[in-house]
Amino acid sequence: MEHFEVGELGELPQPGLWFQVGARSFLVLQRHHRYRLCNGRYELASVALKVKVQRQPEDSRWWNQHWVIGDPSCRFNARTPLLRCAVLPEGPCERCSHYAPG
Repeated sequence: MEHFEVGELGELPQPGLWFQVGARSFLVLQRHHRYRLCNGRYELASVALKVKVQRQPEDSRWWNQHWVIGDPSCRFNARTPLLRCAVLPEGPCERCSHYAPG
């Protein structure tokens, strides 16, 4: 497990989004906020991200407020940034015999 601080991200990435630190690309799986009690009030102390080292696939696209891999209009598409579909997970969608573009 690696630990590093990233100050230049600006906005913290949400689960299902990719971000880059240097030459490495990461997919955010989970996000946890950590708070501390200061003068009787809780304040945000840190944000921990569970990430997977992964390059953003070429056929990923923004769909319904999140990233998906492949064509989300196909009925077999998983509509997630983790898996393309159940029929042909390695893709591409156009090679699949069950592909039905929307």
